[in-house]
Amino acid sequence: MERYDVIQGAESFYYKGNDIGILVSHGFMGTPQSMEYIGKELAEKGFTVYGLRLTGHGTHYYDIEQTTYQEWKQDFLNGYQRLKQECRHVFILGQSMGGTLTFHTASQGLDLDGVIAINPAMTSIPSMEPYRSRHTPRYLKEEHPDIKDPNVHEITYDKVPVRSMRELLSLMDETKERLSYVTCPALVLTSTVDNVVPPENSAYILNHIQSAEKRQHMLRNSYHVASMDFDKDTIVAQTAQFVQATVAKKKVHERIF
Repeated sequence: MERYDVIQGAESFYYKGNDIGILVSHGFMGTPQSMEYIGKELAEKGFTVYGLRLTGHGTHYYDIEQTTYQEWKQDFLNGYQRLKQECRHVFILGQSMGGTLTFHTASQGLDLDGVIAINPAMTSIPSMEPYRSRHTPRYLKEEHPDIKDPNVHEITYDKVPVRSMRELLSLMDETKERLSYVTCPALVLTSTVDNVVPPENSAYILNHIQSAEKRQHMLRNSYHVASMDFDKDTIVAQTAQFVQATVAKKKVHERIF
């Protein structure tokens, strides 16, 4: 249970549009602010967009320290169900840990039209690996967000609870074992230079999901938090194209059968 108020600018957002809903999620230690540009631009294209705030994020690092990855999984299911009540088609877009949660959600046999992931974490985050079995120190100093554009400010915490890092690693381990259950169309957007989550994470996902339709697009002018970086418009364009093409193909299939 969160004990602190949401930081101004870190609130969730919802834009009502057509019958195609897109759930968008930030990553570990991030907030909806990091996905706000993507969300607004997709909404401008007519989609219904819900930018969720994961439990323990955007308040105080004491809150995230008390949060489990099971709660983050539930946040995604709640977001999916909210959109499913209002939209005929539902897609999920997640960045970093949000991408991990995107694939975990897609592995559960839901009526999901497709998934989009930006620099998803799945196999390894090198800076966190030494803390898999360590409980000290309690906190680490948070480094500057991995963004190539020097003019961007991301809302995040200044300390990272080691306990929370272990929750993320456990989520990755669990999701990795479930990738073969993912069969819906998938688009993975990967920065060629990512100083947090190596691009090999994306390659592993594409090699292990069972989706008949899956593709990767490389982001050549952004670092890890690509949704706020120089390639953000490319992310919007690739996402919109993927969503529209997937829905059009589904409608053709429905008319035939």
